Amino acid sequence: MTGRAHRIYIGTLIAIGVSIFLFLCYWGYTYYLTSIEERPFHEDHTMLKPSGPIGHGLGIVGTLLILIGVFGYILRKKNKLLPKVGALKYWLEFHIFLCSVGPLLILFHTAFKFGGIVSISFWSMVAVVLSGVIGRFIYIQIPRTIHGRELSLGEITAMKNEMSESLGKKYKLPDALYESIIDVTKQKEADGQEGFFKAESRRRKEKKETLRKVKSILSETELQQKDKRGVMDLVRNEIKMNTRISRLQAMQKLFRYWHVAHLPFALIMLVIMVIHVAITLAFGYRWIF
Repeated sequence: MTGRAHRIYIGTLIAIGVSIFLFLCYWGYTYYLTSIEERPFHEDHTMLKPSGPIGHGLGIVGTLLILIGVFGYILRKKNKLLPKVGALKYWLEFHIFLCSVGPLLILFHTAFKFGGIVSISFWSMVAVVLSGVIGRFIYIQIPRTIHGRELSLGEITAMKNEMSESLGKKYKLPDALYESIIDVTKQKEADGQEGFFKAESRRRKEKKETLRKVKSILSETELQQKDKRGVMDLVRNEIKMNTRISRLQAMQKLFRYWHVAHLPFALIMLVIMVIHVAITLAFGYRWIF
């Protein structure tokens, strides 16, 4: 999938999710804004209540989307039934989409009324979604191939060295100029005791300072403006690679801790969801079947 196709893919998923949310809000906003005591007298109560044709249907579709999103991604990740069918990163993005729209439909299925054992499942679902957002942030900080495989420290370092070499070869920079640029882009030694946010703040300041110094160096050369922009792009990529190297171990550790928090909530949600469906069927709620 090309970069443009990927942007269209992501944009389409976001547009679908937002459209579903806006449609459900527009369709049933008067019902959902009505107090719990007065809802039985609302004209849409029969359709939108959790056991109604639409409300019940939203719960079924939402549950199916979550199950497809969870187990589809697991099967692809473990290379069981879906080996090499699309890049893993695209499956992760589709997993996030389904596991965002699914809970959204379940939210409207409940008609914003939470109680009993189902409330545990609902709030576990909320915890899963929120932790998923955090997990996505951590995931994208770990360098990966286009197929989603995590890069090792050696691979990232090799990419960085290759980028540094291309800086001198592509633009045929004089040795003194090349060494000056490489020197200012070197990763500064970090204080081992500094926290994550302090480190990020320090990196942002160092990035601005580095880019300012490189611009100053280039301003004294006779390179064409186009070549100067090319050098600046390579320098930005060099800084990005330095940041990824310094973040790698911290992010890998955070990702392991994240799994410890994410998986239990997901299991609680799924177990109680199964119990809820079983009780619903036992009481004879068959939807439209």
